Amino acid sequence: MHSRTSLAQDLRALGIGPGDLIFVHSSFKSLGPVEGGASTVVGAMEDATGADGMIVMPSFNLIGDRDERAARWNVGETPSSVGWLTESFRRMPGTYRSDHYSHSTAARGKGAESFVGEHLSDEGPATPWDREPWGRTHGRKAPMLKAYRRDGHLLMLGVDYETSTFCHVVEALYWERKLEEDPMAEFVSLHRGNLGEFWERLGRVRRGRVGDSDSRCFGIRDYVDMLLTEVERNPDHYDRLKLEAKNTTKGETNG
Repeated sequence: MHSRTSLAQDLRALGIGPGDLIFVHSSFKSLGPVEGGASTVVGAMEDATGADGMIVMPSFNLIGDRDERAARWNVGETPSSVGWLTESFRRMPGTYRSDHYSHSTAARGKGAESFVGEHLSDEGPATPWDREPWGRTHGRKAPMLKAYRRDGHLLMLGVDYETSTFCHVVEALYWERKLEEDPMAEFVSLHRGNLGEFWERLGRVRRGRVGDSDSRCFGIRDYVDMLLTEVERNPDHYDRLKLEAKNTTKGETNG
């Protein structure tokens, strides 16, 4: 049975310390038995990051198409659809949630309310998820871009790179650059698995156990910057739709 104390020790061993901002992707069940459940996990994160730190988690509303998401959105009531820990986290007293019908983000800690409070802003790069009256999904004042600029840590608890929605930030920044060159450029959906393989090869990931969970921790800014540079250098290797079309054609030829 894992405790708040033991989990905090595990987080510190991954390099998380006082004053850090951590953005958490998680599989709660991967942690194994935890005394006290989700609140204990969050408490351990608070112990590791201290009074000046911040804990941030996605609280996305991804059930149904965009029209369905928008129709049922209520910032205070719509559940997070990306895992039990994220739903427990967003419901805890003292957690603040950004107002975005699809890709809202929740945070607690020093400055958390203002950190998530500007998601309605229209500043910054566009994405296909942008929709009025909500602001830019991954714009300049969106929580994920703020976590990037603050050079926070990405903490992955028992999940692989398919969960790494910071790839959306890379997509937004990449599209912004492409539009500067060609106003008709199309948005490119990136292959997260290939991006993850590239990132792992660089050796900039700290790995260890948090409870029973095989976990990763690394810098958000370094991650996004390196992925963006790699996509610009070798775009066809990361264009998900092109890769899928290529694999389909290959399968038809082999068949």
